[in-house]
Amino acid sequence: MSGSQTVILGEMPALSKLYVNAAAAAARRRVLGTHGGTQLPAYTHEVRGVKADVGNLTAYQHLIGESASDVLPAGFIHALAFPLAMSVMNRDDFPLPLLGMIHLSNKVVQSSPVLFSQALDIRARVENLRGHRAGTQLDLVAEVRAGGQENLSWRGVSTYLAKGVFLPGIDKPSVPVTPPPFSVPDPTALWQLGVDTGRAYAAVSGDFNPIHLSVLTAKALGLRRSLAHGMYLASRALADVGAVRGDSFSWDVAFEAPVFLPARVALDISSMQADGGAWQRSDYVAWNALSGRRHISGSVAALP
Repeated sequence: MSGSQTVILGEMPALSKLYVNAAAAAARRRVLGTHGGTQLPAYTHEVRGVKADVGNLTAYQHLIGESASDVLPAGFIHALAFPLAMSVMNRDDFPLPLLGMIHLSNKVVQSSPVLFSQALDIRARVENLRGHRAGTQLDLVAEVRAGGQENLSWRGVSTYLAKGVFLPGIDKPSVPVTPPPFSVPDPTALWQLGVDTGRAYAAVSGDFNPIHLSVLTAKALGLRRSLAHGMYLASRALADVGAVRGDSFSWDVAFEAPVFLPARVALDISSMQADGGAWQRSDYVAWNALSGRRHISGSVAALP
């Protein structure tokens, strides 16, 4: 962001405190009838020298289905950077309510492998505030440099929607965007997701959003059952793509219908080869195995 100021934090923020602060801020705004304005904060938050915990990494790899390795999975890096990204949206000058934000899509570029032994410098900011037919959306950008390197090792752009929030001066798109039609293919995998899937992913990612934890906490926020984390589904699909993605790749995912737990999710992965025979791109889609409703879709492509 042009003119952005950098705030150096001494340590990675605790997500639990961020959620408590977000709830307090939402209550305060309701009582006072105020909001955080119509501009995104011109601040970048940064934490330096972040190290992954080996026990947490091992538990993540086991849960997601990644092979045991000293290389950090791209989804693990997202989870590692997530509290810092959330801290930007937790600022008093952030104009949208943090609680209830909907994750629409995620785009990651992994330029080089990130090793468990490397200390990471992580930065996060928000940008591109814009209208959506159902509210207001923005991009949450996280960037990771490994081992003191100058170039980025990993960059993630998460697009979030504040549903039902229409800020003054921000127009809605005139033409609604509709997803392409979906014909259910033959699945390459079937996932049986238990009711505890949200709690299991929260334990390895640190994302203890109440909508994922139990029926009771989800119902308290207006949902009929708890939901699987979108990044759990996307990360598991990335793990199923496997080693054909290579050491450097782009990874995109669009989140459509939520997965209410427990669930039976079908997955299809189709891969394409370049002229030289190397794998070039894998497309994936996951859907409800009973209703055929699409949950997520995306692609993994090797970088040149």
